[in-house]
Amino acid sequence: MALKSKYADILIPEDVSWPQFIYQNFDKFGEKTALVDALSGRSYSYKQLKNLTQRFSSALAKRGFKKGDVLAMFLPNVIEYPIIFYGTAFLGGAVSTVNPLYSSQELARQLRVSEAKYIVTIPPLAEKAKDAAALEGIRSVIVVGEAPGCEPLSSFFADDGTAFPEFVSINPKKDIVVLPFSSGTTGLSKGVMITHHNLVAGLSVLFSCDVFPADSAVLTLLPFYHIYALLCMMGGCLQLGCKVVVMMRFEPDSFLKVMQDYKITDAPLVPPLILFLAKHPLVDKFDLSSLERVNSGAAPLGKELETAMLKRLTQVKRIRQGYGMTELCGASHCTPAEGKTKFGSVGLLLPNLQCKVISPETGEILGPNQDGEICVKGPLVMMGYTKNPEATAKTIDSDGWLHTGDIGHYDEDEHFFIVPPAELEALLISHPNVDDVAVIGVPDLEAGELPKAFVVRRGSVTSEEIMEFVAKRVIPQKKLRGGVEFIDQIPKSPSGKILRRVLRNRETERLNTAKL
Repeated sequence: MALKSKYADILIPEDVSWPQFIYQNFDKFGEKTALVDALSGRSYSYKQLKNLTQRFSSALAKRGFKKGDVLAMFLPNVIEYPIIFYGTAFLGGAVSTVNPLYSSQELARQLRVSEAKYIVTIPPLAEKAKDAAALEGIRSVIVVGEAPGCEPLSSFFADDGTAFPEFVSINPKKDIVVLPFSSGTTGLSKGVMITHHNLVAGLSVLFSCDVFPADSAVLTLLPFYHIYALLCMMGGCLQLGCKVVVMMRFEPDSFLKVMQDYKITDAPLVPPLILFLAKHPLVDKFDLSSLERVNSGAAPLGKELETAMLKRLTQVKRIRQGYGMTELCGASHCTPAEGKTKFGSVGLLLPNLQCKVISPETGEILGPNQDGEICVKGPLVMMGYTKNPEATAKTIDSDGWLHTGDIGHYDEDEHFFIVPPAELEALLISHPNVDDVAVIGVPDLEAGELPKAFVVRRGSVTSEEIMEFVAKRVIPQKKLRGGVEFIDQIPKSPSGKILRRVLRNRETERLNTAKL
């Protein structure tokens, strides 16, 4: 049978827009620091954040932007990101957040699918943005700074704010506020239609479990364009009055120095960064004693890696994992703040949600400790994929269940686990001569598919030694019978997810070459 959350349902506001929900306490926070650029020290208070949001919104309205229009944000993490995002949302517009590593062709496709009318970028990306904008009929390219042929963001901030709307009629359950792009379970990236209420619900159910205390100093290295940072750091942390310390990119020294100098208390991370904290010798040279809480998301975190980091940074009492996806507006599962936790688990189903595990072959609902596809139902399920009813129908069934495409199970206590390849990856990470790893299934005539490991090694370990290491610790069908291949770097997205398609394509090319 389908499970209902063990948590009691909470009250989710139904008549409030996303920007209203986040900005509701900004007057009270006043001169408190809201956002700070970690490297330059440039910052905005909550009072400044509200004022500049209204100025940007007013300037955008004067340029003809209206409810239902779309603005694309082709930006890395800059402290102006929330100002632009919420300034657009207050007008009833939607924001399409774009990966700043996209080529001009990839950007043009997202502009076309999202029907964006404006684009905001930074000077180093301005040429790409202008090339894509010319193809798609964009009205204006706005730049944070200055670049030829672009409108500077400073001209928006110089606006007198008189066109900021006192009221825009927004239907929270119907009106789209953000259009991030996700590959979903298969194929090209698709525009995920997320409503105001989706985000309000997503934040309400997640933060009801005490993810971040108020007044935390929160590291924000994860990209704002990704649902994790968009919902939590750019959403919930600002709503709570936290100090959001923003980094544009990961560099080992600056990452650790920022945590030390800003006395970071909360670090939302992804497994590759937790691996860095657990294993890198540089960590011992910095004072990370302020760090109290680490959250892990975007990819599964295994028991061995979790244990290794907690052993090294003893002031961190637990790493809270979450499970979710863009199509779920964040997280559907999270490790409890207190009480019983289980290593390697992504935690319990969050309030107001239902979840079931089904057989991928038959659709039959499975019981405890049986692996199957995880399906979720509740108020944070996206509206669907924009202009793609076929993909929407494949992901959300007629009863409203979102099929995640991820395989997992729950135990007798209803703690959920994501299973291989994450399980094998977690085991391999515990090997002292393995720096990083990814596991995929490779075709096999008899078994259908066999696990193969791509390993970034440290030292002179051999593939045979790694295969033997795994074989001693797993049941026969989980042995690395697909082999071990050493590579220089595991391909990953900026949010930390392993790009398994890159590895599968590499394997397909290898097999095709072998047949010639």
